[in-house]
Amino acid sequence: MWPMASLAQWIEGARPRTLPNAIAPVLVGSGAAYGVGGFSWLHTGLILLMSLALIVGVNYANDYSDGVRGTDEDRVGPLRLVGSGLARPKTVLVAAWASFGLAAVLGLTVVVLTKQWPMLAIGAVCIVAAWFYTGGKRPYGYAGFGELAVFVFFGLVAVLGTLYVQADMISGVSIGAAVAVGAFSSAVLIANNLRDIPTDAETGKLTLAVRLGDRDTRSLYTAVVAVPFLMTVLLGLRQPLTLLGFLALPVAIPALRRVLRGKTGMELIPVLRDTGMAMLVWAIGTTIGLALG
Repeated sequence: MWPMASLAQWIEGARPRTLPNAIAPVLVGSGAAYGVGGFSWLHTGLILLMSLALIVGVNYANDYSDGVRGTDEDRVGPLRLVGSGLARPKTVLVAAWASFGLAAVLGLTVVVLTKQWPMLAIGAVCIVAAWFYTGGKRPYGYAGFGELAVFVFFGLVAVLGTLYVQADMISGVSIGAAVAVGAFSSAVLIANNLRDIPTDAETGKLTLAVRLGDRDTRSLYTAVVAVPFLMTVLLGLRQPLTLLGFLALPVAIPALRRVLRGKTGMELIPVLRDTGMAMLVWAIGTTIGLALG
């Protein structure tokens, strides 16, 4: 007899700390659209809801796939619905595909409103990539490509796609901003996988962190977190108000300190939170800069 997960447990299972990964790119892309006179409140709202539905779908799909493989049975970190036995695998799978379905409907609505038909194919690729991150027989997240996928889909595609459907253009400044958001998103996943190196190595989940090892993963995190602030300097040469992105530096420093001081296990959980918050603060500052610049 399976227990029934509470609403609070379902919310925790959706991993709210990852939501900045969905919010930040939409903010930045919309700020860039506003700056060139292409902003729409309706389109931005629909894209934001789509992005949130997609990341919730990814998280439930990850919960399901890891749970049925047994890789979540002894895991430090957020609640796993399947791995902890709180929900049936099939129920979590339905929740994942319901979220993907909602994202598809919202995305289709945006495409119909904007007539940007090529975005249909991009949206389909996003959903396929979301599933095969940990789903299927050969999930690419188990082969060390998760960080690259996050960089592409929650960085380049999300920022530039948000701009393109509203303003029908892509600029050099927006590409730089997309690289920064993608780096932040990758840093969140690097921190997550750094924490899970011991358990992932035992279960054969060969994430990039497992392949690199503890020391090199910490170096990679440091380098990736530096990228958004380097991009802020470059963006500031074109649009000085984007230097507001440096407001995120005080938020990022505590996470960086924990990583560089060799914290492990539960002590790394605040790194995910702080990295996500740094991304959100950077996105807000940069959005203001792009919109008013």
